[in-house]
Amino acid sequence: MQKLGLLAGGGDLPHAIAAWCERANRPLFVVRLKGFASPGLERYPGAEIGIAEYGRCLDALKKAGCEAVCLAGIVARPDFSALKPDLKGLAILPGAVAAARKGDDGLLRYLVGQFEKEGFRVEGADEVMLDLTLDEGALGALQPPPEALGDVARALEVARAIGRLDVGQGAVVADGLVLAVEAQEGTDAMLRRVAELPAEIRGAPDARQGVLAKAPKPIQERRVDLPTIGPRTVENAAAAGLAGIVGEAGSLIVLDREAVIETADRLGLFVWGVKSSAEAAE
Repeated sequence: MQKLGLLAGGGDLPHAIAAWCERANRPLFVVRLKGFASPGLERYPGAEIGIAEYGRCLDALKKAGCEAVCLAGIVARPDFSALKPDLKGLAILPGAVAAARKGDDGLLRYLVGQFEKEGFRVEGADEVMLDLTLDEGALGALQPPPEALGDVARALEVARAIGRLDVGQGAVVADGLVLAVEAQEGTDAMLRRVAELPAEIRGAPDARQGVLAKAPKPIQERRVDLPTIGPRTVENAAAAGLAGIVGEAGSLIVLDREAVIETADRLGLFVWGVKSSAEAAE
């Protein structure tokens, strides 16, 4: 089993990957990205390294004996002019700036390519953790009622459309009306915005209405930044009065699956997996 170098940003995903490796006895080294990695990752072997310290990062990974790397967690796009790169970071910075002009996916593809050039196998979170993604059909006890199917289709359509523009991965639709699309603020912040909308255009805990859809960008580097939900996503969707969450089977990461099922069933939301747009077109 190859030793994994986990480049960890914020959020729950890096913690889930590290815990999985620990349970599976997979050797692990965690690069905690300075200013982004969430607390608690210090308990694993690793080092704190700045995002522009590419040479130091490579040296640490190679010295630790890592053969594979996984990029996971939330990292806000940096102010490139304010970065303090080391020599190797300085060498790749112009390419990173040029790639970033093409969008987030362009930047991620560039970074993945740099690690591959150094001889590392780049693994997606869903490759590291088996059975991590949403299956087709219901996750939990509830299925979308017939009156929600229009919102399911519309929300997925919008999520895929903004993905083609490299804007975001999520959209909320209620009664056919687009209430919100996700951009740089992330899913939780988007759902909080929905919860503040007038009650007459969204659902409520006693009369749930509307759907959160998350879908990967069509051009997406699937080994990095697949759409993700967890128990907090379900709680925020419930607080916004939504009836459910939908995603593409095999392309939506579900963190803490048992807690997601328990939370959704308790709060009365469906979590539903549909065929991907590519499969549906076949």
